[in-house]
Amino acid sequence: MDGQHLSNNERRLLRNMKDDNSKSWDVASILEQCQWNDQAIAVGAAQGLVEKGLLKEDEQHSTMVRRLHNGDNALQQGLLEQRIFSWIESYEEPSMAAFQQQFDRSEAGPGIGLMKKLGMQTESGILSFVNKKEVLNLITRRMEFLANLPRNVDQCDQELLEHFKQRKQFIELVESVKRSWLMTEKGLSIASDSLEELDFINEITPELLQSEQWQNSQFRPFDVTLEAATPRTGRAHPMQALIERIRSIFLEMGFSELVDDYVQSAGWNMDALFIPQDHPAREMQDTFYLSQPTTISIDESTLANWKSIHQTGGETGSRGWGGHFSEEVSKRPLLRTHTTVNTVQYLARHPHDPCRVFSVDRVFRNESIDRTHLPEFHQIEGIILEPDANLQMLVTTLKTFYAKMGLPEVRVRPAYFPYTEPSLEVEVKWKGKWLELGGAGIFRPEVTEPLGITWPVSAWGMGLERLAMLVLNLDDIRQLYISDIDWLQNQQIL
Repeated sequence: MDGQHLSNNERRLLRNMKDDNSKSWDVASILEQCQWNDQAIAVGAAQGLVEKGLLKEDEQHSTMVRRLHNGDNALQQGLLEQRIFSWIESYEEPSMAAFQQQFDRSEAGPGIGLMKKLGMQTESGILSFVNKKEVLNLITRRMEFLANLPRNVDQCDQELLEHFKQRKQFIELVESVKRSWLMTEKGLSIASDSLEELDFINEITPELLQSEQWQNSQFRPFDVTLEAATPRTGRAHPMQALIERIRSIFLEMGFSELVDDYVQSAGWNMDALFIPQDHPAREMQDTFYLSQPTTISIDESTLANWKSIHQTGGETGSRGWGGHFSEEVSKRPLLRTHTTVNTVQYLARHPHDPCRVFSVDRVFRNESIDRTHLPEFHQIEGIILEPDANLQMLVTTLKTFYAKMGLPEVRVRPAYFPYTEPSLEVEVKWKGKWLELGGAGIFRPEVTEPLGITWPVSAWGMGLERLAMLVLNLDDIRQLYISDIDWLQNQQIL
């Protein structure tokens, strides 16, 4: 074989390797010798020569243990157990009460767990250790373990490695592969004078053909028998595809879609649903209130109806919540915490018109972000307003919806919600387990009668992201909103 069918990069690499043909070449030496600055070029040329049998490749796999954020903090400030041990040693009477005052709640709970594993005892409320020297020795070893990172996993104390693997954001294990290449007999047999780099034409254009330059040029060889990359075409995001699928199911079942504003008043969002004004869900820890506008106007007769319902139950037969009802609180603007606020306003505008409506839209709650919670998410909501609407109709509707979504096993359980009675939790069977996906029920008289509604209203709500996690087989809700092109391209078409 000669160098006729080699690319210029492969020619340059093979020519340089022939100058020292007994050497094992890694990426760094290839980049230096061939005067390249892109690892992809070096690895691509080497792999091409491996496929042609001119080089052989050696792979060495290793796992490195590296410190993460909490590990760095522990080196600067001390491990939690180290700080607690030092405090106990320096405190005259280290009582549990004093400990809880000294350490923040976020550290006190985990700290007690760590110290009990180290042999800490509590007698008459006083903290102490059976073997202080042994505890101090173990803490010292833990600090030395963190200080010596990064290092190969085989060089680590396996007991300490397992310990820190159980602690959040202390260490991570990073797999790495080191590749090197050595010339084969076939590579050595290629003459050096056949490895000169050539001016190849990579693309045939109309201008090239018109100039007739191609007649005396070398063309880059192409192997038409090799598999080509699958072309990637545009497609809907899995969440958007799921929303469209849900819409089509409800439209097919005879429902109409309802779309409305994100910004609402606390009155329509809370008071209209008979949620008391001192309910914890109204606090800023759970709800996003807006500074502009400062208030949202509400019809005075509507406010009067809500006030009567909340304080005394009005004409509904309820006793209400009692206490004081603030009209100013009702007028506070917020980002809606559920789409029921829009459903109730629709009912207020059409109290005597039978309807079946649904919505799939965004809602906002002041949640900490983790694998199952987001501050902004989607809710699937629906109502049935008819003279004969009842609980059985509601359950049948939900079972039909979930069956069309590919979840045929559905059950309901009694539950409590502030604005429905009776109330149900809806569960579906997924991989042998029952999972709760939403709530449902019949709107209470305290909700419907102030709006002039005399028929029953069946209602339900469920989280779209939780349903998406089942359909897409995810265990972290954040994956839905990460721009991971490979993950998006490999998702099933919904």
